[in-house]
This record gives sequence, C-alpha cells and structure tokens, in this order.
Amino acid sequence: MRLKDKIAIVTGGARGIGQAISELFAKEGATVIILDLLPQGQEVADGINAKGGKAEFHSVSVTDKGAIEGLFKAVHKKYGKLDILINNAGITRDRTLEKMSEEEWDAVIDVNLKGVFLCTQAVIPYMKASKYGRIVSAASNVGLRGNFGQTNYAATKAGVIAMSKTWTVEFGKYGITANAIAPGFTMTDMVDKIPEEHFAAIKASIPLKTVAEPIDIAYGYLYLASDEARFVSGICLTIDGGTSR
Repeated sequence: MRLKDKIAIVTGGARGIGQAISELFAKEGATVIILDLLPQGQEVADGINAKGGKAEFHSVSVTDKGAIEGLFKAVHKKYGKLDILINNAGITRDRTLEKMSEEEWDAVIDVNLKGVFLCTQAVIPYMKASKYGRIVSAASNVGLRGNFGQTNYAATKAGVIAMSKTWTVEFGKYGITANAIAPGFTMTDMVDKIPEEHFAAIKASIPLKTVAEPIDIAYGYLYLASDEARFVSGICLTIDGGTSR
C-alpha cells in the first residue's frame, strides 16, 4: 500500500473529489481525517471504516483558525504525527466582475485561499518536527487560464499555485513537499449546476471528449502524497483531459 501508516488530513472530504481522495487514501493504507461542514462526511468515514479502512470525521470550517489549530493538535497527540495535508475544500460564487458583490468575492477568498493558508500554517510545525510532510492543494485549470464569470475563483486558484511554490522554497529543507493539482471539469456538484447545452459544449471542447470523474483527480493526489513523489515539489499537476495544453 502506497500510504501505509500515514496520517492524512483531507479538507472538504465529504463529497466529490474530496470523498474520492479520502476513500482512495484509506484504501492505500492511510488513516484519513476528514474535515468538512457537510454531515455527509460522517457517512464517508463510516463507509471507509466498514470496509476495513481507518477514518474519522470532524465538522470544522477551514476558515476557523482556532478550531483548525485545536483539531490538528488533538490529531497529532492521538497519532504522534501528521504526514499529509490535502487542501481540497473550496466553493464558488460565480458572477461577472461588474455584477460580483464584495460578499461573493470575500466568501470565495475566505475558503479557497485563506482556508488553505490557515490549514497549512497549522500543520507545518508538526511536519517540521518530524522532518517529513506532503502538502497537496486544490488549484484549478481556471487558475491557469481564467474563466468567464470566475474572477474570485480564478484568483484563489492562481494564489494556491503561487503559495505552493513559495512553501517549496520555505520548507524543502525539512523534507516537506508542496504541490498543487489543477483539475478541469469534473463530475461534481459544482458541474451539476451547469445547463445541459453548456455542458455539452464544454465536453466537446475537451480533447479527450469526456469529463473527469473524481477518482481521476484523486489518483493525482495519491501520487503527490506518496513517497514515489519524494523529489517532486513546487509543481502544479494539470488533470484536465488536455484542455490546458
């Protein structure tokens, strides 16, 4: 198993890509700590445990600094280490620039960017102490090329890529790698909101002529979180069927 005996924190692990990551990591031997505000996270953890894996769920917001720090401290005390942090939690509040409210801007920045900052800041002391760590954060191909109506979302995802590159420089000497993953359109709740005719056009624009499933993205996270990627740091792995070629 590629993550045997690792302790992995997965934010936004209750559904979509986060759920796929949690289930795959558990299958590969990790103890998975699922963070989410959605109660379905408990069902994901229960499903993992029922299949012989190890998982626990905590209803915590990635924007709550005190709660994050307290939880990470408790997890470290229980298991003695924190090996992997998957910064997956994210939201959208799509609107064109001229119509976007300050509240819509702030909400996306708070979860997608500040949340990644707070979780990574909280885990770093434990990773430095053990001289080991894998940090993989959710970017998006929108952060590389922009997208109509997503000024706030694109800004956060470009920021995640830049932060990951910065952490590579700051923490590499402690055996910590930091990378980002930029998915394209993936069959999640976010994509379900797209009108059928628009979805058909999106699918046709992808060179592979299909849309990713969450597990397709989860395998990228697995690689970057594993020891196979011990010399991979500061990259943004694009998984979008060739859209960002």
